[in-house]
Amino acid sequence: METHDPALILHGYWRSGTSYRTRIALNIKGLRYDQVSHDLRTGAQRAPDYLALNPQGLVPALEAEGHVLTQSSAIMEWLDERYPDPPLLPRGAIDRAVVRSMAMLVACDIHPLNNARVLNRLRDDLGASPEAVKGWIAHWIAQGFGALETLVAHHGGRFCFGDALTLADCHIVPQLYSAERFGVDLSDFPRLVETVDRLRAEPPVAAAHPDRQADAG
Repeated sequence: METHDPALILHGYWRSGTSYRTRIALNIKGLRYDQVSHDLRTGAQRAPDYLALNPQGLVPALEAEGHVLTQSSAIMEWLDERYPDPPLLPRGAIDRAVVRSMAMLVACDIHPLNNARVLNRLRDDLGASPEAVKGWIAHWIAQGFGALETLVAHHGGRFCFGDALTLADCHIVPQLYSAERFGVDLSDFPRLVETVDRLRAEPPVAAAHPDRQADAG
């Protein structure tokens, strides 16, 4: 059942992986929310009015109940506590730890090494060639996906962990989208690709896709 909470305002950008994962979580919860776009290509996330909300100058940020929450993983944990049904984490403590580890593998070990700030530093300040940057991206994604392929093969069902949508799916779907956008060879990760293909057919996931956002283009 969809719930409209007019206090929820998501500041993001259509192609941002962290915004994408947050949209998936909001959609799984059946929450309606307003969106404010900050075009990362023009540096809009560093505008003074946005820095007043999020001093780090990154997306996403979520305005909720008179507060501003930042860091997508923290936002999703808050959503799971504030709107517990349906849950983003399984019931058992070990299972929750496994789901969190799959999510953090993306959030901590893949995505930060391939975000725009890092790639711009490689290009502009360190003089990396386009081929070197592409190799950097592919290296870190493939290294992380190798671990995820094993984890999903062991713990997955219809989705990345069992048969219910979890925090792991919220993180992994956008990361595979990023890998495709950068032309990373995914032939070594068939279980991961197959699982994400199923996930993309789920309405909450499909609605969060970058191409379906108002600011896409």
